[in-house]
Amino acid sequence: MAVKIITFGTFDVFHIGHIKILERARSLGDYLIVGVSSDKLNFKKKNRYPIYNQNDRIDIISSLKYVDEVFIEESLELKEYYIKSFNADILVMGNDWEGKFDHLGKICKVIYLPRTPSISTTEIIEIAKAR
Repeated sequence: MAVKIITFGTFDVFHIGHIKILERARSLGDYLIVGVSSDKLNFKKKNRYPIYNQNDRIDIISSLKYVDEVFIEESLELKEYYIKSFNADILVMGNDWEGKFDHLGKICKVIYLPRTPSISTTEIIEIAKAR
């Protein structure tokens, strides 16, 4: 039986850190499902809309060889629902979320992966604004 991994993110201004976490997530199993935060959810989380709209971000993530399935994440509070809906065995999140999803360990394994050092979408946007 295939091991299904699920992860979530905004994936705006796509960079090497995104590739690395998706590659590492996929290496933990056989099938990677990615929830891409909706534009509305991103505004709620970060008080700004993404540079790329949700349809463009879905196209970017869908094109990656590590990714098997993509969907729109509408709410942070629905993670348990998404995990159950996709029958995911493992939830992978960046370690900036460490401890925040431990309660989901009752329905799947929860793994927090270290983020790629010295790169973030927010940092890229700030550098671009400064120039």
